[in-house]
Amino acid sequence: MSLFPFPTALVHEWFSPRSRGGAEQVVQLMDELLDAQLFALVDGESRRSTSWLAGRDVRTSFIQRLPWGTSHVQQYLPLLPIAIEQLDLSGYPLVLSSSHLVAKGVLTSPEQLHVSYVHTPVRYAWDQMHAYLQRSRLARGPLGPWVRWQLHQLRQWDVLSASRPDRLIANSRFTAQRIARYWGRQATVLPPPVQVERFDWQQPREPFYLSVCRLVPYKRVDLVVEACRELNLPLVVVGDGPERQRLEALAGARTQFLGRCPAAEVEQLMARCRAYVYAGLEDFGIAPVEAMAAGAPVIGLGRGGLLDSVRCLDQHPDSGTGLLFAGQNLASLSAALQRFEADQLWLQLPAAQLRAHAEGFSPQQFKQRLQSLLVDWVDRHTGRFHSPVPVG
Repeated sequence: MSLFPFPTALVHEWFSPRSRGGAEQVVQLMDELLDAQLFALVDGESRRSTSWLAGRDVRTSFIQRLPWGTSHVQQYLPLLPIAIEQLDLSGYPLVLSSSHLVAKGVLTSPEQLHVSYVHTPVRYAWDQMHAYLQRSRLARGPLGPWVRWQLHQLRQWDVLSASRPDRLIANSRFTAQRIARYWGRQATVLPPPVQVERFDWQQPREPFYLSVCRLVPYKRVDLVVEACRELNLPLVVVGDGPERQRLEALAGARTQFLGRCPAAEVEQLMARCRAYVYAGLEDFGIAPVEAMAAGAPVIGLGRGGLLDSVRCLDQHPDSGTGLLFAGQNLASLSAALQRFEADQLWLQLPAAQLRAHAEGFSPQQFKQRLQSLLVDWVDRHTGRFHSPVPVG
């Protein structure tokens, strides 16, 4: 049953079996709350019987009909701003968009209330552009100037389209800061939901450290691998990606690479590890919250989204959930791991305390906070368009 007595539109960039992460969990809970009509650039999920979207009516853009549009939508990046603007949202007083690229750019009328949940301003067009260009074969080849021009064009459209939503929600204070920097707008912070109930936090701990993420450069798993090699600490690395071969060459004898693992195996590893270690700069970072839900302390970079999710033991001696290090470099991470071991800091971070903190990010908490925001904003918007306009 819908929260409101009028039709609602819910826009997501794309529904694909290749993309099932935190953004899709946000959309699923929004849909449960609003029973909305779904829109997306492409939909490859509603035809899968095992998907939560099985049998749903998802209205898509012309990208759906292009060759490999459903499976490789990002290859049509220059067309995506135009495509999102073609979605017809008339007849929906409330429009929600879930955006990390172009969904916020849908066209609405002044009478419609458009709320956009922003997972991140598009990274590779802004602060991570240079790292992206260095990794991109296309950008390093003869088409390099064209790639740079396309990113320039995307930045212009990104700023323009950021003015279209009436309200912005950011998944962390870090994302809100990036929104203010690039778009010049304020955003309300609402962390994404984390399925904390999946994790068992009462298992005995074992003396190994854990890293779980895609093995791509910006995750900085190289720092975790090198630090554990220098300190001769046992490390288990879960995940795969283009960095794996290089990371295996950097690793010490006590580092084990498991590749991609089933969810149940990851849950068990989080429930048993001494600590979860993460050196990447994240907009929010769901995996560290999952680790805390499993009773595992977090040793993480004290920047970005982790400042919203992890309570550093130094600032919260009675309610800490991990240890944050200041610099994204080997010396800073090694010092944190060395201190964690030498002072046996895991003994100051009881699993029950970590789990209780993680439950503040549960789906139930997310839905309650989102409902409160939407009810308030709909009331304000409705009042603005139904109040008498002073004359003279």
